[in-house]
Amino acid sequence: MAHTDDWLALTTEATLEPDLPICDPHHHLWDASIDPAAQFRNDQVESRYLLDEWLADINSGHNVVSTIFIECGSMYRADGPAAMRPVGETEFVNGIAAMSASGLYGPARVAAGIVGLANLNLGAGVREVLEAHITLGGGRFRGIRHAAAWDASDEIRNSHTKPTPGMLADPTFREGFAQLAPLEMTFEAWCYHTQIREMTDLARAFPDTTMILNHFGGPIGIGPYTGKREEILAQWRLDIDELAKCPNVVAKLGGINMKVNGYDWDLQAQPPGSEALAAATRVYYDHCMDRFGVERCMFESNFPVDKRTCSYNVLWNTFKRIASGCSAGEKASLFHDTAARVYRVND
Repeated sequence: MAHTDDWLALTTEATLEPDLPICDPHHHLWDASIDPAAQFRNDQVESRYLLDEWLADINSGHNVVSTIFIECGSMYRADGPAAMRPVGETEFVNGIAAMSASGLYGPARVAAGIVGLANLNLGAGVREVLEAHITLGGGRFRGIRHAAAWDASDEIRNSHTKPTPGMLADPTFREGFAQLAPLEMTFEAWCYHTQIREMTDLARAFPDTTMILNHFGGPIGIGPYTGKREEILAQWRLDIDELAKCPNVVAKLGGINMKVNGYDWDLQAQPPGSEALAAATRVYYDHCMDRFGVERCMFESNFPVDKRTCSYNVLWNTFKRIASGCSAGEKASLFHDTAARVYRVND
């Protein structure tokens, strides 16, 4: 079966443009082998993905100089008020970030920025949770992701935050959302393609809050969406066009190799190479770069989630193939500068 390092090792490539600096703005850390609260564990290559495993991937050829951790339900506090338990994840990741900042684990600054979870459905009461994240983040806390990915089909897994239909428009949710801008926090928007218009409405309502579209807005390719890729793509383009008109929204380019996207690369005898991945998925990259502009786009690994499809080296080779026609300045934005600016990283 796929999902093993042995399987991933069946496809190896020389690293393209190995000196190009990279800020990887989307990765997770967890130990689902012992942590029953760790999310995403049922769908992953790695049950244990901590500093050692992450370093092995980012040191596989590309010049990763810094990374941004994105919440995934790791190491929540075991007790105390339920609303405050997610701050345990920030404590945990800040410790790993401090280890990395020592320089003893190499030059890359792991988790130079941290994005956690705070339940915006608490309304204005979420302010206390946000302030706790800031206090415990050691100067690294940058924003939250309250995932909203929801679909009516039982074949589609909804987000671990248990979102409700139309949550992004709920008045109490928006009361909580209003707490972000005063604290200079960003909002990671993880939704499915059917919800992009809801995100656009939210972005227009809060023009002073920087919002980051995760994973192209989650084009679904399984369940009732199987075999409808072209139809979905046509509507996705229209919805992305409207979203891109919001100057406070930036786009993460990646996260398109998950089970929900329906490509089933992991069912093949051998993992795909970067040429095959680029050919199959570049339509999403090209459209976002055209509509948002490279100054509002950043490549993301979404590791170890996308590790179900390919190795870290192959994934970043894919990005470099997609960006092969870009100028040096455009590549700097896509691979490093946009992420470093949005997450306020000095590396």
